[in-house]
Amino acid sequence: MALKITPKSIFASVVFLVLTGCGSDQPNLSALTTDATILAFGDSLTKGTGAASDQSYPAILSRLSGITVVNAGVPGELSSDGLQRLPNVLQTTQPQLMILCHGGNDMLRKKDLQAAARNIESMIALAQAQNVEVLLIGVPRPGLFLGTADMYLAIAAHSGIPAENDVLSDIISDPSLKSDPIHPNGKGYQRMAEAVLSLLQDTGAL
Repeated sequence: MALKITPKSIFASVVFLVLTGCGSDQPNLSALTTDATILAFGDSLTKGTGAASDQSYPAILSRLSGITVVNAGVPGELSSDGLQRLPNVLQTTQPQLMILCHGGNDMLRKKDLQAAARNIESMIALAQAQNVEVLLIGVPRPGLFLGTADMYLAIAAHSGIPAENDVLSDIISDPSLKSDPIHPNGKGYQRMAEAVLSLLQDTGAL
């Protein structure tokens, strides 16, 4: 059943996180094998816009973890386009785990966030149908006071997957960690990779 983002669903998601230790006791992931592939799927935040290619968070995560991480980020991509692109990428890469960071362009272009949430949830379902586990990265909503968009809490709780819901808001709030108003710089992507690595360790993947 598709997720409908409502105040009630957001409240239920927040209660879920509180009851599980404010996100510290997140759903576990299967341990990654030494020859596993991680698929990093998303838009410019995954591609690494604002830094050299070897400073993208997937490149740094690969070095930190010793696991192959495929960077499948497409700058400017909307969630609807990502949903269309994902099946071929899954087939080509055959990952054990997908790290999903999407929806930022939908917010920037003021698209329907209900539709964006459905697209992200459908991406998760596509991966899970192929026995690919998923870790979600929440994206900040545009505005003066940055905070991760509420839909990511609801999606993670509804899909039963772990989520890194703070790091991008922290990075984009710190001028020393970004290359422009919406993209990290090399230091910011380093911070992003370290946060994802920590969550992978906490949830048993590494």
